[in-house]
Amino acid sequence: MLKDMESGAILFSRGADKRFAPASMAKVMTAYVVLDLLKTRELRRDTTFTVSDAVWRKWNSSTGGSTMFLSPGEKLSVDDLLKGLITVSANDAAAVLAEGIDGSEEAFVRRMNKVAADIGMASSHFGTPNGWPDGGVTKVSAADLITLADRLIRDHPDGYARYFSIPKLQHGVAPDGRPIVQPNRNPILDRVDGADGLKTGHTREAGYCFLGSAERDGRRLIMVVAGLPSANARREEAQRLMDWGFAAAAHRMAAETRRGSASTSVAAGATHR
Repeated sequence: MLKDMESGAILFSRGADKRFAPASMAKVMTAYVVLDLLKTRELRRDTTFTVSDAVWRKWNSSTGGSTMFLSPGEKLSVDDLLKGLITVSANDAAAVLAEGIDGSEEAFVRRMNKVAADIGMASSHFGTPNGWPDGGVTKVSAADLITLADRLIRDHPDGYARYFSIPKLQHGVAPDGRPIVQPNRNPILDRVDGADGLKTGHTREAGYCFLGSAERDGRRLIMVVAGLPSANARREEAQRLMDWGFAAAAHRMAAETRRGSASTSVAAGATHR
């Protein structure tokens, strides 16, 4: 699905209401919830949470999932956790945020589902704060993800600008003592003009997915691709769809301008006669 935020026009849609597993795109819902709490001052960016032993055991790098390499007992700010959540898709950051805010992942997920319903994500349900496979509990639709991205960018423009286009994250220390530096997972940053968010996803069930956005000359597009067979296919499809969308939007705007000019000319001619 591809949407022009300025006009609200849906430029492309195929299977947009079909429900599927979002993988780590679910973290955008987690980010939206946290940004809401920051906006209402129920949280501050410098609020700190401690990595519990339970969260570390469940979400450390041995699981094979994405991580910001947190350590048990480590204290981190909400600001740093959001950076890890978005930039490197950190499962451990999502869990620390959930537990720190609501006491448990389960309680935070209930909050996620309430907020999702409130903003109109009628086809979506979340079972985890990070999108880890959960036996089919977590399901979304492309249309709902577009709604989520639209609301996040409109409701939290400062948070969007702060967290969603960080090029890399340095956190943690490798066994050889060197700092761990991970690049942003977004496949169209530096590949598509104006690209500045949002989030990739990948599991065996979901395939390779991406919820993305870019802005050019004051026009912002939001897109979803899902179920692709490889990271390369995801990147190429996302880039192709976004570039096509901007070309289509520019063509439509030019056509509207021509129609407007023609109408003005006709009106002027009628007045002259």
